[in-house]
Amino acid sequence: MTIKPWNVIASEPVLETRIFELRKDRSRSPSSGREADFQVLDAPDWVNVIAITPEQQVLLIRQYRHGTRDVTVEIPGGTVDPGEAPLEAARRELAEETGFEADSWEACGVVEPNPAFLTNRTHTFVAHGARKTGPQRPDDHEEIEFELFPLHRVPELLRDGTIRHALVMCAFTHYAVRGKLAFGL
Repeated sequence: MTIKPWNVIASEPVLETRIFELRKDRSRSPSSGREADFQVLDAPDWVNVIAITPEQQVLLIRQYRHGTRDVTVEIPGGTVDPGEAPLEAARRELAEETGFEADSWEACGVVEPNPAFLTNRTHTFVAHGARKTGPQRPDDHEEIEFELFPLHRVPELLRDGTIRHALVMCAFTHYAVRGKLAFGL
């Protein structure tokens, strides 16, 4: 038996917010004919930036996250605006959150944060030759501090729980599987 996508037979919006839309889909299995309701969050794609300086330091940010009501250690990132390519969003987010720019950019990987109910993807980019070129310009709801860490210390920060954000962990995993970061497993 080959699994096939279910057919959406009805879809209705439930809630619209600043960062996502919730909808209810009524869908039918093409193999069994069973029907079920599914709640789906339509959210914009996201970008993460592993910004590395010429001295092999990585740019990490600290910011308050209301979902966990805690300050987290992350990498620069944010949503892809309508009509914006992921790489454009990555460049914009790096500059806005930190005032840094980079000499060259490399696409590093894409993940689906939770395909059970989310429609978006997270694109990770590596910004090589990152350097401070201007002021931070965070959004009104952001308070961000940044710090440079030796790149080789990232596995330690992942192991000791300093970095806990799942999508940031995925970003560094993409980077590691390309042979750029040794986890020492």
